Amino acid sequence: MNGKRVQTGRYFMMGNVACAEGALAAGCEFSAGYPITPATEVANRLAERLPQVGGAFFQMEDEISAIAAVVGASWAGKKSMTVTSGPGISLMLENIGFAIGVETPCVIVNVQRGAPTTGMPTVGVQGDMVQAKRGSHGDYEIIALCPSSPQEMFDHTVIAFNYAERYRTPVFILSDAFVGHMREEVVIPEPEKIKTEYRKIPEPGTDPQKIKGFLDEDVAPMPIFGRGFKAHVTSSCHDEYGKRNLIDISALDNFIRKLSNKILKHKEEITLIERDYEGAEIVLVSYGAVARAAAMAAAQGRKEGIPVGTLRLITVWPFPGEEIEKMARGAKHVIVLENNLGQIYPYIKAEAAHDAEVSFLPPRLVGEIQDPEDILRKIREVSK
Repeated sequence: MNGKRVQTGRYFMMGNVACAEGALAAGCEFSAGYPITPATEVANRLAERLPQVGGAFFQMEDEISAIAAVVGASWAGKKSMTVTSGPGISLMLENIGFAIGVETPCVIVNVQRGAPTTGMPTVGVQGDMVQAKRGSHGDYEIIALCPSSPQEMFDHTVIAFNYAERYRTPVFILSDAFVGHMREEVVIPEPEKIKTEYRKIPEPGTDPQKIKGFLDEDVAPMPIFGRGFKAHVTSSCHDEYGKRNLIDISALDNFIRKLSNKILKHKEEITLIERDYEGAEIVLVSYGAVARAAAMAAAQGRKEGIPVGTLRLITVWPFPGEEIEKMARGAKHVIVLENNLGQIYPYIKAEAAHDAEVSFLPPRLVGEIQDPEDILRKIREVSK
């Protein structure tokens, strides 16, 4: 490695390594984490590469301190991230909620694995899908992307950093052991072809006492510690200046609604999906690694003359309900595919069931992506 931030070229690369390279290409300057299978390769690569480009990687004593360090680095003006797997996310959730409440841009990579508690670390399962949205307490919105290939581990990490900076919020990458440990071709473009965004920062000379640095649905400029601005960052209910208000219910209402609307108001530009269902009567809805099997089964079904298509959710949160509803209006049957017992299925069914029949096809074994032949049998069954 020659120390360049962007290692332009064509590589045969592991998904986790591609994620780390995507972070560097996006301008990441700081990462903190704790080793955990199947996510450790991301941390290993960042530990090697960040010092080469003037950044820093800290191995912390646990995941709680890792996310705390990431939040602190972000408020010091650094693009920051952490990476872990399910048990680590569970430990981080209180500080993730804090980061949401104080509008801290950062990226959180969850390379998901199997089962509650420590489960089976080496097996990929889409087991934490709802945890990203509902894991912390209170009403809030979150952004979460689901890559399905090593190339997307690179591309989506860049997008995640851009979303984090643009909307001043934590952004999840919900990968899993299949995608993280998969090795495929990854093309890293020239730096000038990689779109990178940075948070809004108050203009020099702005009166620090007049900065509304919080609770703006169009996203307020972010005062940075050490740059001449005083910012009161509190997890308690606060106003646009960061001043605590623990008495007035209207202040709480404003606090909750503004944090949520900051995401919901921009939902259309955040939502990323992949559509291939024009004219289809049967639509396979999936995300992540499972989408690869869905695409193969749909292609075979079409060869047999069955009108089948696919809808892949790239942005799972905020949930693209409008896209699901639009798809269902033209379909007769929707088949939901996930590598779990149906975590996103209820959300999809709620949007689609009034227009189409909706069914869930679980994997034969949780932790094993659906075989395209199993999906094809289900397609044939519902086509009759």
